[in-house]
Amino acid sequence: MSGRISARAYPETLMPRNTTPARPDPTAPWVIDTRDLGRRPGSMRRYHRDVPLSAGIGLDVIEVAAGDEVSLEVRLESVMEGVLVSGTASAAVTGQCARCLDQLVDRLEVELLELFAYPDTATDNSTDPDEVSRVVDGLVDLEPVVRDAVLLALPQAPLCGEDCPGLCPECGGKRAELGTDHRHEKMDPRWAALKTGLKQRLRESEQENE
Repeated sequence: MSGRISARAYPETLMPRNTTPARPDPTAPWVIDTRDLGRRPGSMRRYHRDVPLSAGIGLDVIEVAAGDEVSLEVRLESVMEGVLVSGTASAAVTGQCARCLDQLVDRLEVELLELFAYPDTATDNSTDPDEVSRVVDGLVDLEPVVRDAVLLALPQAPLCGEDCPGLCPECGGKRAELGTDHRHEKMDPRWAALKTGLKQRLRESEQENE
């Protein structure tokens, strides 16, 4: 994503990892069969996939929408303890500028790096499934990894530009379109109270004269 990001998002809830890993669906587009890779350390394979989202990823103000595609460029490498997945995931994001409320369209790319532990290894026996992903029946499911990475990369306050001046608090107009000489007359609150009092006295005087 461009330099317009002003803050990192830290969602309260990321995609839950199963406490007992279930067997992934081998036909799912997020799932890769590592049996083609083999278990000899150093073995390596690259994969490219364009995966349509069944559910959107995002926050109230910015998201990767349901139905959009996530482009995966990943490398799977066999290591002693499991399969190391590295690469990138990219997708179009849409949202709203937190200052001027204009619509945003951009592209987000996140780095991926995740170890999927083999069964009965030291890593498998010493960590919980919500700490380290698992290889289940030779399959790895990349969806939770990608969703978490995208959520953490989305800004809580997206901006159309770092120098976006936002909206005028008086009239709600966009400062960028109003110009630098845009002003609203402001009255000293003491004079405003006096003016209100005089108007009230005039109304009372008119009622008495009727």
